This record gives sequence, structure tokens and C-alpha cells, in this order.
Amino acid sequence: MKHKVMGVINLIHETDELEYLTQGRCLATVPFGARYRLIDFALSSMVNSGISKVAVFAHTKYRSLMDHLGSGKHWDLEHRQSGLFVLPPATDDIQELSRGDLYHFYQHRDYFNRSSLDYVVITRSHMVCNVDFEKVIEFHLEREADITVVCKKQDHLHGKSRKVKLNDDGRITAMQDHYGRMSSDINSMEMYVMHKELLLELVETSLAQGQDHLVRHAIFSRLDKLNVYGYMYEGYLGVVNTLSSYYRNSMNLLDPDIWKELFYQPGPIFTKVKDEPPARYLGNSKVTNSLIANGCRVEGTVVNSILFRGVHVGKGAVVSNSIIMQNGIVGENSFVQYSILDKDVRVDEDRDIRGADSAPFLAGKRKII
Repeated sequence: MKHKVMGVINLIHETDELEYLTQGRCLATVPFGARYRLIDFALSSMVNSGISKVAVFAHTKYRSLMDHLGSGKHWDLEHRQSGLFVLPPATDDIQELSRGDLYHFYQHRDYFNRSSLDYVVITRSHMVCNVDFEKVIEFHLEREADITVVCKKQDHLHGKSRKVKLNDDGRITAMQDHYGRMSSDINSMEMYVMHKELLLELVETSLAQGQDHLVRHAIFSRLDKLNVYGYMYEGYLGVVNTLSSYYRNSMNLLDPDIWKELFYQPGPIFTKVKDEPPARYLGNSKVTNSLIANGCRVEGTVVNSILFRGVHVGKGAVVSNSIIMQNGIVGENSFVQYSILDKDVRVDEDRDIRGADSAPFLAGKRKII
């Protein structure tokens, strides 16, 4: 990227309604698409756009986040001077943790002050998309915007999103405070571009007024004072912050057109590499319209499903319209339909598990059924 830009992935107080899937992990590290984590999409979009300095503002349950990101080498962010920075809360006090993202930005203000980069791209982790931030920055400069918000025009998203309204010039005139009932088909993707100095000014002035939320306090209340523009994103968007949205957006990956658009345009999605042998299909196994990760062993039938690494489907077993995460086992002659099984779940022989398309059955980590 020819412009000096740093990335910030903001995990402070993300909306989280994924039940057992986030019981022991933060939303950013929820497994998705057979081998990825949700944070991979924001991180890969930044890397593909030439952003070589990225800070992840962790909040709670971030042990799996640290394990997944490591030094950042899988995203080519293992550099001496720049690279990947994971910034956990500066305190473990419950009251301090409950404060908004501006407070946590302030606690790590040295990260911003020491950098010579001019602009900041701030994202969340629950937006499944592949964004070219170079185009967003060009738009931001052309419009001479104070803040640019990446938006998507779409009538219905399965997850919860913040609605916005734009005038004919593309300037945002109204922004939904949290997740209300604003009548608009334009959704904020919770991605914001601004000058670093403006961000630091918003942090200090908002906190001085007892306000500590970036969107609700620093942006929403200043729409009439700042030039806030909406950049319209044309690619695939999945909002994953509820259990139903997780299931529906996962199933969308079985559409080859969506898969190609999401994972290869404008660049590939990177993730932590794990060496596993190729998937094995044994005996009378049958697989139809499914994503099967490496390391799987299939002896039964898999239809319209997603199997993560190391899953074993036993003889005579049927997995239909389901998501089975890493090292899951489906015993012989068992039937699993419309279900989400977290890591290391074991289904014994001759079991019948059925959820519904609108309400899939969910089993937490290491559960035995």
C-alpha cells in the first residue's frame, strides 16, 4: 500500500450470541469454513492490501487467540520493525474491563504515538468478507473525508448489524445506535478509516466527557460535525455474531461462486497452517456437496456438510447439513442432521441427532453423545 496505514482489529465488546461456541474462546477465534477462524478474514484483507502493521486489541478469553495468531508468520507479519501486535487489556479489574473501546485505545496510546504511519483502519472480527482497503483509502482521500465507513447494501443479513443512512453524496446522515430498527438496507461493516491524529483526538476528547465507545460516542454523536462517508463494498458479506448466522453463513460456503468470491478475490485468505495428511475416503463412503478438510477419514455418507481437520465418520454413519469441527467422531450407523459439533465431540454408535434448519443442534467442546 502506497499510503502509510496501520491496522487495528478491535475485539472489545463484540456482539456475541454463539452460545457454546464462545464459551471458552473469543468470537474472533470461532472456527469457520473447515480450516479458518473468523479473524482470518479481517487480517488477510489487511495483509492483501499492503498493511504490514496490525494491532489486535484483545479483550476476554483470548488464550486461543494468542495460540492461533502466534508471531503472525502465517500472514507474513513476522517483521522486526512492524508486524503483528496482540494488545490485551492493561488491567484485569472487572470495572475497567467493562469500559468501552476508547478507554482501551487510550491505555495503549503508546502504540499509536510511536508509529510514523498516518492512517488507521479499524475493523471487527465478525465480518466475513474480503475487502481491498487500498480502494477504501483512495475513496477516503478523494472525498476528503474525516471518517470513512465501509458499508454493504443488502436487505437481509443473517447476523446483527448496524444500519446507516446516506445522502446523495455518499455522506452518512444517520447511524443506528447499536442494533435498533432503523429502516435502511445499508449496513455498516464496522470498518472505519481515519487519520491517526483524529483517532487520538476522539479518544481524548470523548474520555474527557465521560464517553468511551468509538461508534456510539465518538462517531455517532459527531455526524453533523465530521465528514463521515460510506464506502459501498460490492463483494460477499457474512455477519457472524449469532448462532443462526454462523450456521447460515457456513452453509453458504457450499456454493462454489460464494467460495471463490470470498476466498480468492481480491486476494487469498490466510490461516494458521497445520500439517495433516489428505482426507481419506474408505469402503462405501459417499460425499456430496461438502467441504472436507485434510486429515479427515470418511467411511459413511456426508451430504451438504462441513468437516474440519481430523474428523472421522464411521461406517454406515450419515452426516447431513451439519458442521463438525476438528477431531470430531461420528460413530458407526449414527445419524447427524442440522447440527453443529464443536471440537473433539464424540457421537457414539447408533445415535440419532437432529436439529432444524432454523435452529441447529449445538454440542459444546469434548461432549460425548
